[in-house]
Parts: sequence; C-alpha cells; structure tokens
Amino acid sequence: MVGVYDICARVQNGFRARLGRIAVPETKLNLSVSRVLYNQGFVSSVTRGTHLGPDANYTPTTNLNVPERRLWLSLKYYQDQPVLRKMSCISKPSRRITCSANQLQLLASGQPWNIVKGVIPGEIMIVSTTRGVVDIQEAVQLGLGGTLLARAG
Repeated sequence: MVGVYDICARVQNGFRARLGRIAVPETKLNLSVSRVLYNQGFVSSVTRGTHLGPDANYTPTTNLNVPERRLWLSLKYYQDQPVLRKMSCISKPSRRITCSANQLQLLASGQPWNIVKGVIPGEIMIVSTTRGVVDIQEAVQLGLGGTLLARAG
C-alpha cells in the first residue's frame, strides 16, 4: 500500500507545480491507479520509460532494469487550470478501510459510511477489488467490495 501514497503525492504535486509530465515508479499498483486516472480523464496519457524520459521504442521490463523503469503520466489542464484538484489516500497501513458491495453503493450515491465521506459529483474513489483496481462506479456495477485506496477530484 505504500505505492498509493507515493502516486497520490506525485500526481498532486505535479498538478500544483503545473508540470506537463511526471514520473512514477513502474509497479503493478501504480499502473492500475494510472489506468483508472486515464480512463476517468484526469491524465491525458500513460507511457512507460526510464528515469530520463518516455521510451521511443518498446523496452521490456527485466530484472536488470527494474530500478530505472518509470511510468510517465501526461497531466491534463482545462483553461489553464488542473483537471485534478486533489488526490488523497483513504486507507493507510495502520487502518485499512474495506467495504462490501452495499457499502460501496452507499458511498457512490454520495452518502457517508463509517469515517468516509460519500463521493461528490466530479470526484472518484479508487478501490482495490478481487478483479483489480477499479473506480467505485465500476465496482458497484460488478457488485464487488474491496479496499478503498484513494479519492481524486
């Protein structure tokens, strides 16, 4: 779960600094969270690369080059304002927040559950389920519960 904090901080800091692209370590969790952000329209592209920049040609990740591999996220702006205003973690290692499908449905409809506020319009929650990392709406459609990772909006 440490990777969730890292990507949340890097994305939020990148938008605050008005950067065009940011690099995050290439892990399965970071790739899944990046895919959700891309599918929801918060970033314009996700490409693989090294610590120097995105790859021009495909380079497979091997045991020898793992430390230098990065995911490059192209950040999106609308009318010179960041599309993503805030990204924060929900669960932390000392307190993981898991929800059933019914509890996720309450959160998706905007109602609070336990210590978590409901989703407001223009915001998403990222959930780790048995079928991978998805946004809260997809988890509700699939009828899955899971661990709340982060919220972005």
